[in-house]
Amino acid sequence: MSPTEMDRQADGDSTKTAGAQRPVLCVSIHDVAPATWDECSRLARAMREVAQLPLTWLVVPQYHRAGGEPARMEAGLERALAQADELALHGYTHLDTAPHGPGLSERFLRTKYSHEGEFAALPADEAARRIQCGLDWFAERGWPVRGFVPPAWLMGEGAWQALRAFDFDYTTTFLRFHLLGAGAEGAGKPGSGGAVLSPSLVYAARNRTGRLASPLMADALTLALARRPLIRLSLHPPDVRHPRLLRHAQATVERLLATHTAMTKAAFAHRLTSTVPSSLHPASGAHPSPHNTREPGAVPRAC
Repeated sequence: MSPTEMDRQADGDSTKTAGAQRPVLCVSIHDVAPATWDECSRLARAMREVAQLPLTWLVVPQYHRAGGEPARMEAGLERALAQADELALHGYTHLDTAPHGPGLSERFLRTKYSHEGEFAALPADEAARRIQCGLDWFAERGWPVRGFVPPAWLMGEGAWQALRAFDFDYTTTFLRFHLLGAGAEGAGKPGSGGAVLSPSLVYAARNRTGRLASPLMADALTLALARRPLIRLSLHPPDVRHPRLLRHAQATVERLLATHTAMTKAAFAHRLTSTVPSSLHPASGAHPSPHNTREPGAVPRAC
């Protein structure tokens, strides 16, 4: 089953759990690593020129591109946590190195759509190893982590199997926000805890056609999702190089804040699973957990 087919299968839509509460806006910054830190921090500043909204930073522990200063990034993320932002695990290297299968849809997703879908075709044991390595990296820094977002939003069957063994609250694909956690085993769905349909607003900044078309697509999606419980805006480092895209993102956030409550992804997951107001549970301190799935005495392969 392809990642796209698995995503389509997961429509245990949890909109009923959101009740009549105000809909939510989640803004996330993807591909956070030393090599991208300057661009990621500029994205955060641009968002906070609009409002002091909470952000979800998707951090890549061993990003495949070298460069940057790890100490600067880590200091910046410490400040983000102090502002009640959330840090989520965004793969381990952000690079797809698995062999390609024969399927046309898989080949398209892993070559034309993105070369960085690290978890698109990993077997379960290798996916689990990389997730655990990422969690160990977070633990070394004392950082809580409640969410996992696969690079390029691509996960194959092995990655889904591995993910359900960890103590995450949520994951996201391009189309949906998936709850994880209790009740995951044997549920027969990728997310296993229900899902909210929420196609991400995202910019295709790497080519001129994408830069022209993606703001129009984002506007159309914003209208289509206006009454849904969640709208996601996903920002990537290349976006900051194009002032028109940055201005569009700022205007979109400003417009949505009139009707939506901004919160982190972890806070939204908590809203879906609790009757306690999510504002009482800042994501940066939400339910710390070791995430350890190793058997006692087991020696994992080196990270």
